[in-house]
Formats: sequence, structure tokens, C-alpha cells
Amino acid sequence: MTARFTRAELQAFHGHLVDDLVAPRPRLLFVGINPGLWTAAVNAHFARKGNRFWPALHAAGITPTLVDASEGMQPADLRMLAKLGICITNIVPTASARADELTRAELLTGGEALDAKVAAMRPRPKVVAVLGLTAYRQAFSRPKAQQGRQPERLGGVPLWVLPNPSGLNAHDTVASLATAYREAWDAAG
Repeated sequence: MTARFTRAELQAFHGHLVDDLVAPRPRLLFVGINPGLWTAAVNAHFARKGNRFWPALHAAGITPTLVDASEGMQPADLRMLAKLGICITNIVPTASARADELTRAELLTGGEALDAKVAAMRPRPKVVAVLGLTAYRQAFSRPKAQQGRQPERLGGVPLWVLPNPSGLNAHDTVASLATAYREAWDAAG
């Protein structure tokens, strides 16, 4: 069965929260900008079919199988991700149709909350990877930040800023995303 939603059904998820994906021994915490409406509808990160996050993780050799989150996370995938230590959260926790709908104030508030969330994690992940350079620059008031490893830490954890996997980010391919994500994965040991 394939999940299908009308535009009106998806719009009803505007402002909804998506559960963080957590692991008992976190290795790498991926941070999206904010959940999309499809993600909120199925309560699974990067769930829209056109999103390249899961294909990039698989192409990078991080996940042994390709995760299909389009209808929600499958128990076997959740077990695999927990075993690998992959966690996922967002800068802004509430869903919207597009990240460009977010205000600078929402991003700044989300950045502060994310820093506190990471600092409170026990154990902490080895690396935090924020997926989206522009959102990172705004949320953390770092207008000159560049992609890659950052000189500052987030919640006391080494920080990487990597490309956003959204299909709207035309600058990157699954292959280039895989290369960037693999660097952060390797840095996480």
C-alpha cells in the first residue's frame, strides 16, 4: 500500500511535530531544517519520496540497506539505525510546506534549543551534522560559515554543516551528498 495525501490533508499537518529519532549510543546526529508536511504526516524524517537523504546514506555506505520512510519508519529500519547510532532532529521542530516559510526568529530560537538539546544528551553523539548551510548561518548567526567541519561546537560536540538533501537543493546530487555525509560519518568514528 502506498500512502497518498491530498494537498488539503497535507496542509492539516502544518505546525505538527515529528518525533526525534534517537539511539541508545548516538554516533551521528543529523539535523534537518524543519520537517516537511509529508514527514509530519507519516512521523518519519526525510520521508518525501524525492528527498535524497536516505539514498545518500545508503550510497555513502552508512546504511547497509536503503531506508524507505515514505510511509513511516519500519521496525527493522529503526533497529538498524539505532544499532548504527544514527539520530535525527531538526533546528525548528514544527512542520511546514517549505523551509523558506520559516522566520529568522524561528531559526534563532530553534538554534538555541538545539544547542541545549545536544548539550543535555547522554551520552552525546560523536558528531552533529546540520543539513543546510543557509539555515545554519541564520540559526546560529554565522553569516560567513562554509560547508564542512566548523571551528565551533554545538552543545559541546564537533559540528559539521553539510548540504541539505531536499530535491529543491539542485546544487547537489545523491553522489555529492553521499561524499559529504560520509566525511561526517568517518569523523564520528
